Amino acid sequence: MLNLELTHAIPGPDGLLPLSVALTLAPGERLALYGPSGVGKTTLLRLIAGLARPDHGRIAFGDAVWCDTARRIHTSARGRRVGYVFQDYALFPNMRVRENLAFAQPVPNRQRLDELLELTRLAPLADRYPQQLSGGQRQRVALARALAQEPQLLLMDEPLSALDPKLRVALREDIDEILRQVALTTIIVSHDLGDVFRLAQRVAVLEPGQLAAIGTPRDVLLPPTPSGRHALSGVVLAIEPADVLWRVTVAIGNDTLATLSADVEQLRVGAPVAVQLNGSSAVLVAG
Repeated sequence: MLNLELTHAIPGPDGLLPLSVALTLAPGERLALYGPSGVGKTTLLRLIAGLARPDHGRIAFGDAVWCDTARRIHTSARGRRVGYVFQDYALFPNMRVRENLAFAQPVPNRQRLDELLELTRLAPLADRYPQQLSGGQRQRVALARALAQEPQLLLMDEPLSALDPKLRVALREDIDEILRQVALTTIIVSHDLGDVFRLAQRVAVLEPGQLAAIGTPRDVLLPPTPSGRHALSGVVLAIEPADVLWRVTVAIGNDTLATLSADVEQLRVGAPVAVQLNGSSAVLVAG
């Protein structure tokens, strides 16, 4: 279980802004950090990972106290058993895929490397260099390398932001399946509602200086249904049974729309969708 309560000054438009956050994650839970740029999402990951020190506060994982400013405790990043997937992948360009993973292992274990390569579908690419891989493949290498550290906690900073929409949807499903199998306590930073709804069980919404809300993505992020008169592009957030029909919730920009549909066979959570509005009704067409 991860427990943290901290305050830390971050740069703001008018000087330093105090960030104050208190969070508890259950073992194996996946939490998304969501909010606009500049509110401290990546900073919070760095504080948890030990890459930065909070001004005040405490961070503990299980019985291990990683940071306690009052007691002047600060465990180094190496001592925290945290796997970190960086936004820019941060792979070693002079190392092949297998070598990138092996470098991260605390104790060499070839069998474990083979398992990770199979889990992330990288076995056929094990002897390639990062520059020989696509963006989606590099992201899977970054995730596999983080898992090779045998972490207690996995941190992912905007893991899909550099990918085009179609690749993003496909890799989102890959990451969801991998995270289900490893069952690690995970924190994911994302600006994308599709990522939040597909990859997280709970979401913490950060606003300038504070944790504004925390709960399931559905409870926190689904405001009243907007209305409109023309076709819009969106992302499917949820598909739920509603008597003999299905209730489909779609993100459209910063708004959401919920509509009933008889046919959802072509729709997937996290996938793009076209919304054709006609008065009070809506027709959904898979993107």
